[in-house]
Amino acid sequence: ASAVFKGNPAAVCPLDQWLPDQVLQAIASENNLAETAYYVRLGERYDLRWFTPTVEVDLCGHATLASASVILDVRREIPGPVVSFNSRSGSLSVERKGSLYALDFPSRPAGAWEAHPNLLTGLGAKPASVLAADDYLCVFENEEQVRELKPDMEKLAQIDRFATIVTAPGRDCDFVSRFFAPGKGIPEDPATGRAHTSLIPYWSRRLGKKELFGRQVSRRGGEFWCEDRGQRVGIAGNAVQYLEGRISFPCN
Repeated sequence: ASAVFKGNPAAVCPLDQWLPDQVLQAIASENNLAETAYYVRLGERYDLRWFTPTVEVDLCGHATLASASVILDVRREIPGPVVSFNSRSGSLSVERKGSLYALDFPSRPAGAWEAHPNLLTGLGAKPASVLAADDYLCVFENEEQVRELKPDMEKLAQIDRFATIVTAPGRDCDFVSRFFAPGKGIPEDPATGRAHTSLIPYWSRRLGKKELFGRQVSRRGGEFWCEDRGQRVGIAGNAVQYLEGRISFPCN
């Protein structure tokens, strides 16, 4: 997001030490945002975890970008320009490049896959092709089809993947996308770094280019400057601080 009230909201909670998992999940549920990120500093690196309102997840892009923004420019914990994280998805890093924060994430190419019975009925439309990695990747012919989708969230909550990504060529960008994960407490995510670990290798191969610009055409919208690096992908975007505060809860 380049301005408040756009992009994907994330809560970032710096910790001196880890709280019990049930407390981390309860805070994320109370925040009721797509993701709440928690980090603990370990020397020159940080341990990083992400929670939706209902579950802990293996990878989250926008909350990682938000965490780096807090470390580098809100709390100024290190001089930067690179923040290195340990996570359930291995080593991750974020580099500040001008006004952008650039994520270095593992690539998750999607392959051909037979769609779960609830996928197409849940989308209410038939994509040109269905692929899958950790999430379904449903490719449509044009941007209008992606924008006009009105999914049945109850059906999409029953698929056999974490989430559903829908995508198509963009009118004023290389590609557009949307992301639905109702089974994990996120009906539609506004701007999703995780999705781009599969979107980038797909569109890089299809368009024959390494550098791409994508838009997530949710109501709030998101902008992604992307790079295909083979086994890794670069995902860059802006971050804007909206609110700073303290969480109070019983310690005993």
